[in-house]
Amino acid sequence: MKIPKGKLPLSIMAIVICTVVFAGLIFTEDLWAITGTSIFKHKSCSKKETVTNSSKNTTEVREKQKVTSFDDDFIDEDESYFNSHQNCSIENGKWGFNTSAELFYTDESCPYLDKQIACLRNGRPDSDYLYWEWQLDDCILPRFNATALLEKLRGKRLMFSGDSLQREQWQSLVCMVESHIPSEKKSMKRSPTLSVFKIEDYNATIEFYWAPYLIESNSDDPIIPDTKKRILRVDSIAKHARHWVGVDLLIFNSYVWWTSDPKMKSLWGSFANGEEGYEELDSIIAFTMALRTWANWIDSNVNRSSTRVLFTTASPTHMRSADWKKEKPTRCSNETRPVTGRGYWGTGSNKRMMEVVSSIVGRMKFPVTFVNITQLSDYRKDGHVSLYTGELSDKQKEDPYTYADCIHWCLPGVPDTWNQILYSYL
Repeated sequence: MKIPKGKLPLSIMAIVICTVVFAGLIFTEDLWAITGTSIFKHKSCSKKETVTNSSKNTTEVREKQKVTSFDDDFIDEDESYFNSHQNCSIENGKWGFNTSAELFYTDESCPYLDKQIACLRNGRPDSDYLYWEWQLDDCILPRFNATALLEKLRGKRLMFSGDSLQREQWQSLVCMVESHIPSEKKSMKRSPTLSVFKIEDYNATIEFYWAPYLIESNSDDPIIPDTKKRILRVDSIAKHARHWVGVDLLIFNSYVWWTSDPKMKSLWGSFANGEEGYEELDSIIAFTMALRTWANWIDSNVNRSSTRVLFTTASPTHMRSADWKKEKPTRCSNETRPVTGRGYWGTGSNKRMMEVVSSIVGRMKFPVTFVNITQLSDYRKDGHVSLYTGELSDKQKEDPYTYADCIHWCLPGVPDTWNQILYSYL
């Protein structure tokens, strides 16, 4: 067919237009990958229905709590949506109250919880904090399927490494799967630095390695309570890194220990050279140097064909009740509901530190996946241990400004949601 000069048939024009549009989409995805705005990509799908609010008392919870179990042949229809590559941000959503939600475990059913975070066992009188679900705006997280996760871990080692918040996430995940494993087929070995939960039938382990700064410090073990006496080796990581070698799934975090003081004593080289000659650095600068040391080690030593690396973003604290317009300085004590205002960002989430992480990880050769838990956790002023550590006297409980723990989370609780997000990436 002869085509008049300067004119194209509609069919050919349609092909050209579609090709240009497709190229534009590819470019957009590449731009998302570079800028980091598409780190958390999930398929858009129908939003969850709104759940009516209600309340429960502790006695009812004790009688009605159930541990969620999944049949081996269970097929999660949501997963087929979630595995798509369309954009969906984990941080964009709201906490919905669901009284019919079944817990994955309770502080009575899981034998591996530390006493200090088992809040109901320690006398917390309310229980609504257990029934808030993170509901995304444009998609839904897949249901956590313990059996499916165990299959993914078959023949593998999964290790969390970081501070006590990372240890909570480890305990949460162990509790979310342990009821699906016969008692004679599981074991736990704990030490101050390395703890290993072994699943015999799957030849798999879920581990935690204590490295609160990721780099070496004189307060790794034993911990030095006086933060002014802590000294960091910002360029020394070998002591910790030898435990990361050979692990299939590495999940790191490091945040709250860097927020204790505006200045941090820092040294270069090994502690074998002594602790003299330290320099006091701004905590952000010390954090930047330490994270570069970690990133360089990952880039130089981890095989991307056999190991996957994830980084959990900052776990927010709720030490300043004025952040949510509360007049009395009681920290997070007596809080029973999340913050409802969209985009709330309290003083317990340091944006400068998060920008440091984003910048350094963004320049790494090794692909690192962010598990972005900061924004969704920042709403949960109600989810902390507060006064229910099991270690406070009645007199101490009368002084929440001094004694309320608004750093660590109750389990079951918010870290279970972190692991739902982690599961979606695995």
